[in-house]
Order: sequence, then structure tokens, then C-alpha cells
Amino acid sequence: MLKDQDRIFTNIYGLKDKSLKGAMSRGHWDGTKQILEKGRDWIINEMKASGLRGRGGAGFPTGLKWSFMPKESDGRPHYLVVNADESEPGTCKDRDIMRHDPHTLIEGCVIAGFAMGAHTAYIYVRGEYMREREALQAAIDECYGAGLLGPNNKNGWDFDIYVHHGAGAYICGEETALLESLEGKKGQPRLKPPFPANMGLYGCPTTVNNVESIAVAPTILRRGAGWFSSIGRPNNVGTKLFMISGHVNKPCTVEEAMGIPFRELIDKHAGGIRGGWDNLLAVIPGGASCPVIRGEDMGDAIMDFDGMRDKKSSFGTAAVIVMDKSTDIIKAIARLSQFFKHESCGQCTPCREGTGWMWRVMERMVKGNAQKREIDMLFQVTKQIEGHTICALGDAAAWPVQGLIRNFRDEIEARIDQYTHNATAQGAVMEAAE
Repeated sequence: MLKDQDRIFTNIYGLKDKSLKGAMSRGHWDGTKQILEKGRDWIINEMKASGLRGRGGAGFPTGLKWSFMPKESDGRPHYLVVNADESEPGTCKDRDIMRHDPHTLIEGCVIAGFAMGAHTAYIYVRGEYMREREALQAAIDECYGAGLLGPNNKNGWDFDIYVHHGAGAYICGEETALLESLEGKKGQPRLKPPFPANMGLYGCPTTVNNVESIAVAPTILRRGAGWFSSIGRPNNVGTKLFMISGHVNKPCTVEEAMGIPFRELIDKHAGGIRGGWDNLLAVIPGGASCPVIRGEDMGDAIMDFDGMRDKKSSFGTAAVIVMDKSTDIIKAIARLSQFFKHESCGQCTPCREGTGWMWRVMERMVKGNAQKREIDMLFQVTKQIEGHTICALGDAAAWPVQGLIRNFRDEIEARIDQYTHNATAQGAVMEAAE
């Protein structure tokens, strides 16, 4: 359980003053210049030692990612790009950071930019986030006014931040598609290598990080890597914003320690499951692309990267979607299949064709208008999509369907039996009428 003094986001609910003055009174922008004076290597080593893993879903070690940037400039500028294209269904933490606690992100940009030799940051904000962009831009303007950003600023590192508004495409959350979109091209993922650290934005060395990964950096460096890595369990350390939605009594976004048991997270912060724990049907633990887990398997689940891998799912962004027994689980997963089909950029054949194919089969399965052998065929198709595309959208579309077949096969079969029974009965009635 996380103690109040260990919380990094002090205004995640917007109950306090979110201005620069308010943020400073809560300890942000405290000694930023002194942190930069310790040098690039110290910052990157401290970030590595902290054990922070990327908070955008993939969980790649943040300090290691920063260290990939070239040490010396070859004449090309370096860029920091912040991924605020938060379009994964169920995920809503970055919007709260930008809306209520934007100075954590801005200060993080300055420190991260310095650590990778970048004088410019671009924050790519999801198209639907109008108010969030306004709040973020207002906070950035305040920092320019106070001499914390721009040339010859008080931190001793020239730094500019530009906010770029997307057009509402899920695919632009993939880092290379985001860079393409930022350059004014179609948001389609690039082949890697070359990786963004060598050839990123405008062909220059670039690091793309999630909002939360950047926003927690200043506090980690102020309090020390040891403090952060003491929370949670090895390889899964630190504090994390959990988003709990669906059939709970009090949906919320809350900062908690990594590795908190699922039951404790729900009871303590979300007021328990609607209709009690016996009413829990299924949980999607990390955003729409993570395989669904049966409710009875979630009771003892540990909410971190390894804990969710043990349950054959993934931790993702910690966007916990709770479904009680009123949910038509087949219909819910079919709805996700429709989402991924709609958001596929169409560049890779397995994803372009496969997502539509999966959705059409899922729609038939919702009604029960299918044959049982098609369940295995559907699973086989997900395996032909997964791992055969440039970016992870193909995997993201395949995993919910795989989770459904793995954990709720009995429900699909029962629905097929029901449909067959009804069709037979209908046929008998028609014959009798003739």
C-alpha cells in the first residue's frame, strides 16, 4: 500500500491549484538546475538504477532507452517526443496529468531533454483531448513567462516545448507512426531498424516516451533511485497510475504501488465490484489490447508486469476494465475487434485483412451463428496475424480474441448450441405450418 508522502502526482484530481505557483508549493521545479548540474551520465545512471519501466504499455526500461541517444552531436539536433496520444480504450491517466498536474510533465521534459542532448521537445496530444491541450499549453506559457523554458532560462539548458495536436488516430500512438504524423505524413508505422534513437523525427536522433514515464522522472531524481526502486518487487518497481473502469462502485484513476493485489486495489479505491465479488465475470487488466482474464483467476492476481504475465495476459498501461456477470463477454470482445479493425492503418496485409476477418467471425459468434470448429480456426488466424506485422496493432487485435477463446470457450460453445437449437426448433415450426 502506497503512503501519501510517496505519491508523485499531488494534484491528479485537480482539487488543488494547478498553476506554476501551486505546483512549486507542492515541491515541483525544486532544484531542477541542481539536477542538471550533476550531468547527463548521472541522470541516466540514476534513471537506470531506479528501475523505471516505460508507462506506455510496453514496459521498456526508461533509463536504458535514454542511453541509446548518441553522446556526441554529429551536427543533427536531438529531439524528445512525448507520446500523449492516449487512445487505448480504458486508458485515461495521461489526460489527468496534462489537465491537473502538467508541471510534472514539463519539468520532466527539461530534465529528459538535457539527459539526451535535446533542446526541443514535441508533445503529441491525442486529437480528442481539447481541454487537456489547453491546460498543458497554459502551463507551458507560464513556464516561458517565469523563465523556466526558452533560451537562456534559469535552468541553464536552452529548451523549447511545442504541443502538437493529433487528429484522433489510434495508430499514431505507435512511436514511429507518431513521428510520421508529426512530420505531416500519413500516420503509418515505419520499419525498424533504423530506430528513432539514430533516425527519428526529421531523420534526427529522437526518443519517444510516454507522458507518465517523463512526468515521474523529476521526483525520482530528487528523491533518489533507491526510494523509487524500494516500492514494489524486483523488475516491477515504483508507483503507477491505475485506471479502474467498468462495473465497480467508484471508477477512478489512482496512484498506487506496483504489485498491489487486484482485490486490494478494487476494494480500497474503487469501492468493490458492483453486486459483490461473486458477481465478477472478467477483467481486462491493462487496456483493450490485453487478453481478458476470468474473474475467479483475478482474486490473487498481483498487479504488475510479471503478475499479469503469470495470468497469460499483460499489464499494459494498468487500465483495469472490470466486467460483471451482466456482461455479454463475446459481444464485448467483438466490440474490441471492431475497434482494432477500424483503427488499422492498412499497411500490413495480415492486419489489414485479418482484423476485418476476425471481427466478422466474432459478430457471428455473438449470435451463435457459427460452427464449433470455427473457434479453433479463429484462434489459428489470430496466430497468423500476431507477430507478422510492422507494429503491434496486429498483436493488439489478436490478443483479446485469444483471451476470449482461452478463457470463455464454454460460453462460445453454449451460444452456438443455443443458436442451433433455436434454428432447429424454428425449422420444425415452419414445417408444421406448411
